[in-house]
Amino acid sequence: MRKPELAAAIADQTGLTRDKASEVITAFTDQVSAAAARGEDVTLIGFGTFNIRSREARDGRNPQTGASIRIPASKTVGFKAGKGLKEKIS
Repeated sequence: MRKPELAAAIADQTGLTRDKASEVITAFTDQVSAAAARGEDVTLIGFGTFNIRSREARDGRNPQTGASIRIPASKTVGFKAGKGLKEKIS
């Protein structure tokens, strides 16, 4: 499901216009992104938690040449599904 499809589904369920539903989705993603940039977790009980995960520097291999390369440490966003979401997909 892409953003326009999600906005249409939210609009149908809530009675909002598709444009308003799209604005709500954008506001939500902006707030999750801002919290991640601050290093904060975002928890939606029953749905899941977005959190920042640190990756250590490590050695890797270029798949084309086979040469060893050093992959620097980085941060990434992780998602852990909550109980309600897990139950719906099981």
